[in-house]
Amino acid sequence: MNTFVPLEFYYPLYINLCFFLVVFTLLHTRLLQINEHKNIVFVNFSGYFLLIFLILYIGQRPISGIFGDTVNYIVTFDRYRLGGDIPEVNDYGWHVFMKTLAQIVSAHTFFTICAFIYIFPLYKISKTLFGQYWYYSFVMFIVSFSFWTYGVNGMRNGAATSLFLWGLCYHRNKVVMGLFFLAATFFHKTLFLPIFAYIITNFYNNPKVFFKGWLVCIPLSLVMGSLWVTLFASLGFGDDRLTGYLTSEVDANAFASTGFRWDFLFHSAFAVFAGWYFIYKKNFEDKFYFQLLNTYLICNGFWILVIKANYSNRFAYLSWFMMAIIIIYPFLKKQFFKDQHFMIGKVMLAYFSFTYMMYYLYWG
Repeated sequence: MNTFVPLEFYYPLYINLCFFLVVFTLLHTRLLQINEHKNIVFVNFSGYFLLIFLILYIGQRPISGIFGDTVNYIVTFDRYRLGGDIPEVNDYGWHVFMKTLAQIVSAHTFFTICAFIYIFPLYKISKTLFGQYWYYSFVMFIVSFSFWTYGVNGMRNGAATSLFLWGLCYHRNKVVMGLFFLAATFFHKTLFLPIFAYIITNFYNNPKVFFKGWLVCIPLSLVMGSLWVTLFASLGFGDDRLTGYLTSEVDANAFASTGFRWDFLFHSAFAVFAGWYFIYKKNFEDKFYFQLLNTYLICNGFWILVIKANYSNRFAYLSWFMMAIIIIYPFLKKQFFKDQHFMIGKVMLAYFSFTYMMYYLYWG
């Protein structure tokens, strides 16, 4: 267990380390070309250090309510460690996973394994898609607005979305990809939404249509938001948890405000604008990128429709976990700008600025 960092400084330390990392990377992109040997050495050393550090920093965190549901997870873990049976639950695979580990490892080892499942796939998909430039994608993931929350609070949801990303590493091998998708649904059934959205893109993959659909969702939500919440709740999705997110009373300690979240819509639009810009202004064509973007548009559009629900943030994450890769993907696949390396650094800073300002200006 990490006892060197006081609880009250645990997240501030992380976010300020991210700040210095992003600024230092920005300076590096200004001084060096992306393919220079010095830069390759820097990004690989920094990236692997960051990967190991974050897994241990998050996994070895103290057991405290300051980390949200961490305490609830440890209560369940201890019950299984003492021989408790798995109750009737929706996400049975997660509980089998937890009960199995409870018999052989300590609580902090369990959290470290969970941190590995959450963080390693972010490295894996970055390395698979971008090779020696994986660092830029990985950093975008770890400075994302929702990264910390789903590493220490919504652990099960975070692990499930990362398994989905791990599966996308094998998008050319449908069997292996399907196994990862299945594992993701065993951990958290809400993953049926991005999986279903991705399957749709295998049959229809025209971004123009999905862009229009995303835009239409905004007035539909403003005018008929309650109708969509009621409609989707009545459908049930085959999972009581999904319905519960739409109908539960809000917990003031868990979610700062309800209603139509213009700030979160603004945040969601980062990836939408990036996709629109590269596809229609820069004529970027990449089938797999179209699939990633269209999956995001479907999931985020669904969230917009139910944005007024008390726990709609749980649905927002079903698209937000893909934002980083959608924004950075074109930069690492094709040359668009004269000094593209420096442009990557500026994009990373702009993207991280939302996370940083939301903490210090909005919540702090």
